[in-house]
Formats: sequence, structure tokens, C-alpha cells
Amino acid sequence: MSTITEMKDTINTKTANLVLLTIATAGIYPIIWLFLNTQKLEEITSKKIADNTFLIALAVCIGIGGAFSNLGNQTLDIISGLLSIASAALYIIWSFKAKSALEEYALAEHKTDLRMNGFYTFFLSVYYINYCINDLPEAQRKQQILAGGQETTVES
Repeated sequence: MSTITEMKDTINTKTANLVLLTIATAGIYPIIWLFLNTQKLEEITSKKIADNTFLIALAVCIGIGGAFSNLGNQTLDIISGLLSIASAALYIIWSFKAKSALEEYALAEHKTDLRMNGFYTFFLSVYYINYCINDLPEAQRKQQILAGGQETTVES
């Protein structure tokens, strides 16, 4: 059985750093983060999240969408907008698959009921997943404290 900190230690990215690197790289870093960490997440959780084709499709949507934006051609601007919407949808799909994998992993391996917020998963996607990975040991600690407190209440 793995330790609760294995995933956090393997990914090793603070959420604030992820946000700052996204700003510094004009949005490219989250794609790099996905390429570097999706396979690690899959190995630890033993659940398929996304294959390389999915991640390449995401990168292509972002890259071509950005390249076609603001060129002064209305058709290319429309294509750029559609590709931007497609990339947002792919990020959301990845995030919900990762959310499911994390919740199942926490429950099966560590008996921790990790309830991740769907609203945050939708709007914050990769950033929220990274936050939850980093917060997993704390979530387990809080659950153990609550379980301990409930047991003493029942015995009283």
C-alpha cells in the first residue's frame, strides 16, 4: 500500500507555482504539466485518465487557436474561437476524469472520502486537481480527526 503523500511527492508542483508559470508562459505550462503528470497520476491511481492522443489534440487546439487569433481575417478568428472552446472542453474532460480517479484512489487505497467540488473542477480544472493532489494528506488528517471525534461522541 502506498503512502498518502506519494502522489503529492511524485507530482511535486505547488498550485501557486502552477498559476505563476501559466502566467509567465502565456498559458503553455498547463499543457506541459499535463504531459508530465498524467501518466504519473494514472500509475498511482491505476485508472486511465487520458492517452497521448488526447493530450496532443489539446495542445493542437491551443496552439492553432492561438496562432489564428487576431490576424484580421474573420474566418480565422472564428476558427480560433472554436479551437479555444474545444481546448477548454478538453481541459474540462481531463479534469473530471482526473477527479474521478483521485476520488476512487483516495477511497480505495487510503479509506479517505475525498469529495471534490464539481463547480471548482469545471471552472478551475487543472489548478483544482493540482490543489487536491497537494491537499490529499490534509484531507485524510481532517477525516481521521472527525472520525475520532464522532467515535468519542457516540461512546459518551
